[in-house]
Amino acid sequence: MPEILIDLIRHGEPVGGRRYRGNGTDDPLSAAGWAQMTEALGERAPWQQIITSPMARCRLFAADLAARRGLPLVVDPGLIEVGMGVWEGRSHTDVAEQEPERHTAFYQDPVGRRPAGAESLEHLVARVADAYQRHLAAYPGRHLLIVCHAGVMRALLGYLLGAEARRWYRIQIDYAGLVRVRHGRLGPSIEWVNVPKLT
Repeated sequence: MPEILIDLIRHGEPVGGRRYRGNGTDDPLSAAGWAQMTEALGERAPWQQIITSPMARCRLFAADLAARRGLPLVVDPGLIEVGMGVWEGRSHTDVAEQEPERHTAFYQDPVGRRPAGAESLEHLVARVADAYQRHLAAYPGRHLLIVCHAGVMRALLGYLLGAEARRWYRIQIDYAGLVRVRHGRLGPSIEWVNVPKLT
């Protein structure tokens, strides 16, 4: 299979500050969020294809970048953020203060102690892996940019590493953080995680 190079970028800071935003909270990027993503990607545009989550905090920037760089854009619903159930839209501070035991339990056991109504990590990784494999098959030999979410990026890294889902939250993905994966003859190689700027 021809080598495929994949850059993933998390969206920048959305309007409303730090909150639990899963696939039920669709805030757009703040001005700071646009600046973070622009700074992270710089002036280079080495990709042949851009793929994005349909959520506003990803899609609007991806569409703007694709238009400015003359690149094709695909919107993939399989790349939406993990659903956070009853915590959707609430601030981390609010949850930690009002539900301290549940908040602590979630980070100690993010598989078994999810918020009520939240998407399971098993379901998340299944849909993310499906989307990822579809794009690998569709774009052999290409350099892709995927604009998505921290939860999606953690699930993908966990999938590629064969890591248990309960360990994914140990991976830090900042706003506009970048991940690079190279797929060659021997399979995937993760070249970097959570770098602040494309090199």
